[in-house]
Amino acid sequence: MSAWLNFLAQMRQQHLDELCEFLQIPSISSLPECAEAVVEAAEWVANRMQSAGIEEVRVFSTGGHPVVYGEHRHATDCPTVLIYGHFDTQPVDPEDLWEQPPFDPLIKNQRIYARGASDNKGPMLIPILAVEALLKTQGALPVNVKFLFEGQEEIGSPQIPEFLDTHQELLSCDLVVSADGVQWAADQPAIYLGFKGICALQIDVRGPGTDLHSGIFGGTVQNPLHALAHLINSMRDADGEICVEGFSDDVQPLNELDRQQIAAVPFDEEAYKNRLGVKTLFGEPGYTTLERAWSRPTLEVVGVWGGFQDEGIKAVMPAEAHAKISCRLVANQTPQAISEAITRHVLRHTPPGVTATVCSLDSQALPYTIPTDHPGNQAAHAVLKKVYGKDPYYVRLGGTLPICDMFLDKLSAHTVMFAFGLDDECIHAPNEFFRLQSFERGLQAYGLLLEELATYPQGNQ
Repeated sequence: MSAWLNFLAQMRQQHLDELCEFLQIPSISSLPECAEAVVEAAEWVANRMQSAGIEEVRVFSTGGHPVVYGEHRHATDCPTVLIYGHFDTQPVDPEDLWEQPPFDPLIKNQRIYARGASDNKGPMLIPILAVEALLKTQGALPVNVKFLFEGQEEIGSPQIPEFLDTHQELLSCDLVVSADGVQWAADQPAIYLGFKGICALQIDVRGPGTDLHSGIFGGTVQNPLHALAHLINSMRDADGEICVEGFSDDVQPLNELDRQQIAAVPFDEEAYKNRLGVKTLFGEPGYTTLERAWSRPTLEVVGVWGGFQDEGIKAVMPAEAHAKISCRLVANQTPQAISEAITRHVLRHTPPGVTATVCSLDSQALPYTIPTDHPGNQAAHAVLKKVYGKDPYYVRLGGTLPICDMFLDKLSAHTVMFAFGLDDECIHAPNEFFRLQSFERGLQAYGLLLEELATYPQGNQ
């Protein structure tokens, strides 16, 4: 066993104690009453980085929740790796479903239970401890390392774009490694090649100047709810193909490698339907379920309201009706182009007798992709195969991680997802937990990754 692995084994109990201490801080970024706790978490991270031997540690104010930075840059003529994570958490509601207080960590059955255990305090602590092990046993790192940990990820990182703009030189790097994310399964690693972007919109349809009696005025004026239903129905055909002109103009077709990689991931369609509680699946023809989920754009209605909503019935035709639309975007699509296409579609298909407007909502982000053969992916593949004893799957995610595109845009550096949580660990839900096996495996993997990246090409690949 190498010296740094032996060091980690000797420090196991201390590291678990420290993780428990970290998890006791209620750093819920969405609650104003927890703002001081988010600052406390930032200071805890900064202190732990300093004790690990990381240098130039600073807690930055952002106008919102803070950011923690640190570095160790003494590897001459070697690449610079920026490690990213976050120390804020989601709220704990509903608290009565927790089996123990959410910020009172409990270790049971080789799992540690607490809010933030998997997302993202456990995984983000791992690279700090791995760097400490290398420094304590070798006195040096095989690459230059920078750290960027934020306290606002769970609320959309509102101040992070400006922070990246302001500190581009400080954060400059050859590669970003994210400690935020998941592996495929406890015994199966994965490398993520892409995440969808997002464009969220609201459609407002207005008709008469006031609500109208549906008996007296019904059949004489356009009903905004019917008009809205018509607009929604016009956006997709019966097979689920998007009918908005211009929506898919920039979408690149899946190539053979894409399809082979997706097909190589085991997928049980019957189990999927059972888990979701549906009898049949639905979606764009010509694609498998995983292809649609991971690599095809979507347009989904996520909210509709108008008229009387309480129990019983009120014979009233509403003056207005509304819908919220969430579009997930793939490579080459932009929120602006999609917003413009949907706006044109709505104006073109609005029935007579009502007016319709479209406005953009805050959820806007570009998609992110990283080539399969990117040197960062090659390094991650080698390490994950060594740690798990098997090749990782190459996968995508239908969700959105805006930070990856931010790093690519602001720092000209791709992001490799290298995190060890699992999606069954009740992230954002009661009884969140993190497997101790994943914690220990992550420590080993990060040490190996830094060694593997010593030959990574410099110059923002």
